[in-house]
Amino acid sequence: MSETMLLTVLLRHDQSKNLEDIQRHMKQMDWWERFPGEGVEIVSWTVAMGLGQIVTLRLPPSLLPKINVELERSAWGVFRTECYPTYDFVPVREAIRERVRNGGQ
Repeated sequence: MSETMLLTVLLRHDQSKNLEDIQRHMKQMDWWERFPGEGVEIVSWTVAMGLGQIVTLRLPPSLLPKINVELERSAWGVFRTECYPTYDFVPVREAIRERVRNGGQ
C-alpha cells in the first residue's frame, strides 16, 4: 500500500451568508466536481450545526498542495478553512490498552 495521510478540514460557515448564497457560490466554483479531487478519498464528511462542515480525507502527501489550492480557489468566500493533519488513533489505542492489560503503562 502506498503512503497516505489523513487531513481533517474544518469548513466554518460564513454566517453573513445564507444557505442559498453558499450553494450559489459552490455551484459557481464547481465545488462538487473539483473538491477534493482525483486520488483523494473522502473518509467522512459531517455537518456540525452552528459550526460548519468537518471533512476527513485520505490522500498521498504529494496531493496536499492541490487540496490547499482548491480550498483557496473555491471554499474561500463562504467558509473559513482550518486544516489539521490527523491519524487513525484506534490502532494506537488498542496497543496501549493491551500493554496496560499486561501490566505496562
